[in-house]
Amino acid sequence: MATLALPEEYRLPLEKIDLSDASLHHRNVAKDYLARLRREDPVHLCADSKFGPYWSITKFHDIMHVDMNHQLFSSAGSVVFDDNHFSGGNFENEIKKPSFIVSDPPFHTEQRRAVSPALAPGNILKLQDGIRQRARKTLDELPIGETFDWVNEVAVELTTQLLAILFDFPFEERRKLLFWSHVSVGFPGDGVVESWEHRSDALKDAGAHFLALREARRGQAGRPDLISMMANSESMRDMTGEQFVGNVFLLMVGGNDTTRNSMTASVLAMHQFPEQLARLKGDPALLASMVPEVIRWQSPVVYQRRTATADTEIRGKMIRKGDKVVMWYLSGNRDEDIYENPDDFVIDRPNPRQHLSFGFGIHRCLGNRLAEMQLRILWEEILERFSRIEVMGEPERINSNVLRGYTALPVRLHR
Repeated sequence: MATLALPEEYRLPLEKIDLSDASLHHRNVAKDYLARLRREDPVHLCADSKFGPYWSITKFHDIMHVDMNHQLFSSAGSVVFDDNHFSGGNFENEIKKPSFIVSDPPFHTEQRRAVSPALAPGNILKLQDGIRQRARKTLDELPIGETFDWVNEVAVELTTQLLAILFDFPFEERRKLLFWSHVSVGFPGDGVVESWEHRSDALKDAGAHFLALREARRGQAGRPDLISMMANSESMRDMTGEQFVGNVFLLMVGGNDTTRNSMTASVLAMHQFPEQLARLKGDPALLASMVPEVIRWQSPVVYQRRTATADTEIRGKMIRKGDKVVMWYLSGNRDEDIYENPDDFVIDRPNPRQHLSFGFGIHRCLGNRLAEMQLRILWEEILERFSRIEVMGEPERINSNVLRGYTALPVRLHR
């Protein structure tokens, strides 16, 4: 009976904690298990999981050490628990999706360099007016005083619209990008993927669409969209179809899931911490620090995994060559040694961009400034229109150990 009185994260022996279990993230209790690991075993070995043994790195500076040291901690092959998820080995005939996120230099450097210009500050600024126009139109069409789903009506709509523009994808078919993004990081039973065969068919359909777009845009180097850039850049135009599709999926997930879930998290945070909304309304200049605080508080990418290339030691624990090493960004962003009251949402934290949500080192998120700009513009327009966004029920969370996000959030707007 005494065991049952303990908080859930203390009911298991330390060595039995397995954070690869997606149900912990679906129920929003993974953060509690991670807090225990930070206190008791910040470099933690899970010796038995369905993905095999792995190390959990849970403290801010230890995560930075792993993320910045790509020679010792490799991204090659996979950056998630499952070795096969990015290589297509879960079942027969899945389209393989190698991309620069699952590679090391020099391949990584060349591929990233080819895509980077599209997301350079000058090009991002060119998108600003269009993002604002779409935000205004979307918000102006929402019902006042009636309950609706923020995820579907706002967050999904705005992110898929921008993705369609970045890819120059048929606008009327833009929700396909959302579905393919979900499928690419999904698994059977997650609410989107029905079976491995369903996932395989969806990925092959997506691959065929993107390969057809690439062929149609060869020789059109002046076009500003990402697919044209990859089709014509010197370092990417000769990549295999599998490599090309893999990079498109990487950009699609990065441009959709993370931004979309931060948009929803911002509404949830302002509801849970109404004093912060009052402060923002009194001083809209606080948006500059509020935006990165949303991204820290939410931690939309829960973790990334590396593989040790040699024996090494962290905090006295011997990590062997070939071991899986998992950097829990969600945990580092709540490290009590870095943040005061880390579970709270505080819109004027000092050094607001001191968070791990975009990663560090050579794999730092390419679209970080674009994500911040979308969130900033959305809230500039919200503040002009509404006194508050009332959350009418508990959010429905995605069933994933990779992404921290939402499938629904019922809200009601007040002028």
